[in-house]
Amino acid sequence: MKVSVVKETAPGERRVALVPESVAKLRATGLEVVVESGAGDAAWFTDDSYAESGASVVDRAEALSADVVVMVGKPDDATLARLRAGQVLIGMLSPLTDPDLVRALAAAGVTAISLDMLPRTLPRAQPMDALSSQANIAGYHAALMAATEYGRFFPLLITAAGTARPARVLVLGTGVAGLQAIGTARRLGAVVSAYDVRPETRAEAESVGATFIELSSVGAASGAGGYARELTEDEREAQQHELAGHIARHDVVITTAQVPGRRPPLLVSEDALKAMAAGSVVVDMGASPLGGNVAGSVPSDTVTTENGVTIVGADHLPARMPSAASAMYARNVSALLRYLLSDGALVLAGDDELTAGVVITRDGAIVHPALSEQASQPEEPA
Repeated sequence: MKVSVVKETAPGERRVALVPESVAKLRATGLEVVVESGAGDAAWFTDDSYAESGASVVDRAEALSADVVVMVGKPDDATLARLRAGQVLIGMLSPLTDPDLVRALAAAGVTAISLDMLPRTLPRAQPMDALSSQANIAGYHAALMAATEYGRFFPLLITAAGTARPARVLVLGTGVAGLQAIGTARRLGAVVSAYDVRPETRAEAESVGATFIELSSVGAASGAGGYARELTEDEREAQQHELAGHIARHDVVITTAQVPGRRPPLLVSEDALKAMAAGSVVVDMGASPLGGNVAGSVPSDTVTTENGVTIVGADHLPARMPSAASAMYARNVSALLRYLLSDGALVLAGDDELTAGVVITRDGAIVHPALSEQASQPEEPA
C-alpha cells in the first residue's frame, strides 16, 4: 500500500503531515511512502531528508494518486478534484463546521478519515490524539505571544533600578491548551489564575501552578467526551458579569474555550475589556470567523481598544511552530495508520469504536452518525 504526503495549500499553513522520522517507521511496517517535493520545506524538512528516510520524492500529481493521502488540514478544491473513488484521505478535516466538504468527499467516493473526530476518551486513542498534540503547542505559543505583547516583565525582578512585580495572568479554559498556557506562564515567572466551567479540572490547573477561580453565578457545566456543555443564555450572562471583575484585576488574559462544531463561547465582553487597565493583553485562542472568546478579536490579527488593551486573535498557532507541530502530528498519524493496518491494508471495522469515530465518508456515503443528518441536508441558496 502506498501512502503519500502532500504539500499543504491553506494560507499560513507551514506544517507537514509526516516527517522523515515517521516515514522510516512506516516503511518498517511494509508501507511504501511518497512525498510531494517541497512538502516539508516550510517546516525545515528537506526533500533529501525524506529520501534518506526511504521515501520517494514525487510531484503533486503522483502524490495525489496514492492509495492513502495524508494531510494536516483540509483539501482545497483543486486537490479534491484530483481524488478518486476508493482512495483514503486522512487529515484534520473539521467536518462539523464544513458540511459542504463532507458532501463533496462522499460524492467523490473518497474514504475520509478525520483525526479531529477521534474519540479522545478512549485510552488506546491517546497516541493518535492530534487535537491534544496541537493544543499543547498552541497553549505554549499563546503564553509566549502574551509575554511578547505585554509591555512589562512576566517574572518578579529585583534590580538596581528597582523591583518589578510579576505579571498577573488569567487563563480561561483548562483543557490541554489551557494547562500548557498555565505551565508556560508560570515558567516565565507570572502569577497565574485559571477558570473553567468544569470543576473537575481544578486539580489539574493547580497541579501546574494556577490558583483556581470559582464563580458563584454558574454551576458545573461538564459535558460529554471531556468537553464543557453549552451554557444557557442566562448562564452566559451571569458568567460574563462575574468574570469581568476577575478579568479587570489581571494584566494578561489567555482564553482557550472552544466547542466542537459551534461558535466559541464569549468569555471577555466589551464591558470587561473597558474595565481592564491600559497596557493589558488578551490572547484569544478561540478567535475564528464564527467569532471568538473575546469581543472584537480578529483571527490572525492584533487590535488595540480605545482604552489601550491589546487583543491578539491567536488562531492557527501550531502552524507558527511548524517543525515541532509537524513532528507531533506525524506521530499521531503514524499511530493511527499502524492501528488500522493489517496484512498490508487498512481495515476499517465499523464495529470498532475508534474507527467509527474517525471515518466520516465511505463508499459514496456519509457514515459518521454525528454528520449524516447535518451534512445530508440540501445546500442553502447563496
